[in-house]
Amino acid sequence: MKILVTGGAGFIGSAVVRLAIARGHQVVNLDALTYAACLDNVASVADSPSYAFEHADIRDASALGAIFDRHQPDAVMHLAAESHVDRSIDGPGAFIDTNVTGTYTLLEATRSFWEAQGKPAQFRFHHISTDEVYGTLKDEGQFTEDTPYAPNSPYAASKASSDHLVRAWGETYQLPFVITNCSNNYGPFHFPEKLIPVVILNALAGKDIPVYGKGLNVRDWLYVEDHADALLTVLEQSENGRTYNIGGENEARNIDLVESICAILDRLRPSDRPYSSLISYVQDRPGHDYRYAIDPTRLREELGWRPSVTLQQGLEKTVQWYLANPDWWQALQARDGVGTRLGTSKGT
Repeated sequence: MKILVTGGAGFIGSAVVRLAIARGHQVVNLDALTYAACLDNVASVADSPSYAFEHADIRDASALGAIFDRHQPDAVMHLAAESHVDRSIDGPGAFIDTNVTGTYTLLEATRSFWEAQGKPAQFRFHHISTDEVYGTLKDEGQFTEDTPYAPNSPYAASKASSDHLVRAWGETYQLPFVITNCSNNYGPFHFPEKLIPVVILNALAGKDIPVYGKGLNVRDWLYVEDHADALLTVLEQSENGRTYNIGGENEARNIDLVESICAILDRLRPSDRPYSSLISYVQDRPGHDYRYAIDPTRLREELGWRPSVTLQQGLEKTVQWYLANPDWWQALQARDGVGTRLGTSKGT
């Protein structure tokens, strides 16, 4: 199968690219190379005859049309997105532009190509989204595929909008599609502004480890390589028009997650004091969702998929990767906004 992956130089997208190549697929990586992208993420497959890279923006209709004509993909996996909630609070416009307008432009380019090919039934537009579209949970319950959308951040609202666009193009134009909504990802190549890399890198630098509010917010953590496996499973095996929630079945409070990472670092890179002594509680994020939790029953029962690592195993692997790859993360720390507190303004 030849797969056009948008955002393939990003965190989750690059994991998909690497795994798809390993499984014998051909991959066209389309990426605009914005601040969070890094071609080093796919360096291990860059010389493969099954890999091609296209530097393009999903908002550029003419570029998309040329790429479809040139590569003739069998499927699209759409991961390109602005994804950092804090940045969406400070600058929501970029999220609407990329996640909504960009998805619309990509859908239209895909539809034009698909119709020109005679509307092959086996074609798929796989839209990768987030559990944040469902809003927030209290202490009990889980998100299912039937949970009503109730996004609370500009990021979540932009992803909810893109989900609805994909479904509408499927219903109105019969474009074959699948949608997946995932829980919080973590693992190798995670951009340094997200929570787990921030904890690791601040600890190693002897800096304060910021924890929003009281650290009681709960997330379901999904190891990125497990997520890539789930996404390819859905692409290869699911029926047209299905939606799937992908979770790690690993819920944890933020403070417990941070303390677990500190304990791993205490063992692997001992310091003169426990890393947990660096934990600093800071002003909470505006509109901070309390809890996310995924019910993965549909994915497990229909396609037989479930995560392969526990949270503790995944954190251990992640910390070891960051310790072994300082050249990768040091090169990214100078990028715009990395290392500063974002998400405290009222937006622009």
